[in-house]
Amino acid sequence: MSSSPDPRDRATGALVGLAIGDALGMPTQFLSHGTIRARYGLLDDFHPGPPDNDISRGTPAGRVTDDTDQAVILGELLVAGHGSVDPRAFVARLLEWEERMRAAGSLDLLGPSTRRALALAARGVSPDLTGRWGDTDGAAMRIAPVGIVAPPEPVEVLVDAVERASRITHNTGIAIAGASAVAAAVSCGIEGMPMAESLGHAVDAARIGGGRGHYTAGADVASRITWALDLVAGLCPVEALYTVYRLVCVGVATQEAVPAALAVASLFPDDAWDACS
Repeated sequence: MSSSPDPRDRATGALVGLAIGDALGMPTQFLSHGTIRARYGLLDDFHPGPPDNDISRGTPAGRVTDDTDQAVILGELLVAGHGSVDPRAFVARLLEWEERMRAAGSLDLLGPSTRRALALAARGVSPDLTGRWGDTDGAAMRIAPVGIVAPPEPVEVLVDAVERASRITHNTGIAIAGASAVAAAVSCGIEGMPMAESLGHAVDAARIGGGRGHYTAGADVASRITWALDLVAGLCPVEALYTVYRLVCVGVATQEAVPAALAVASLFPDDAWDACS
């Protein structure tokens, strides 16, 4: 979000960009491409959650979802832990957040992997096992603060930080690969690297991250990022975005959401607002 040479400004831009993109997309969760185009056209303003959306109905315009809220919690814990995250403190903070959302009548609660992991944690299951089956995109959606604090090189150290921050809820190779790709892209952006170089680092991080955590069946995230980038190369934005929707897909599976997000980012290397909208 920021062209400033100051990494602190870029870090602020990364978090603000996360919140803006999240709030823009809030009303469209789980709506089809056709419905979104017919209802909103270009999604260049904030809208309230519509009545026919089971996730976001009743949510006021401009409100972020659990993904930004979780990123803030993760960032606060990183600051408190001087760069490391206490997994049990993370569990407690996430449970407190969801309880507040339930009390407020919100329908936008934690995702399936996170909710399952927290239920296991509440029963005393080891943090190494609570995220055993967490393969959806929740870790990638909240990982930006790790990308802010971890330098892009050596990439193995960045992936180590991602794995530590993710394993309590998403301790699978697929989820860690996706979160590593996002964290690497953010970290490169903080350093002022150009988009193409940042995306190359993202693929490298995903390849390493795919070997971490527990195995769960699914497509290789690094390969799908490369494929998605190739799919949109040379296409006009309208055609490219429909190609992403139709072929890469934009569901909650990590191997869909992360390649789709990075392919969209590649289309708008110099305009974060266009990438969000």
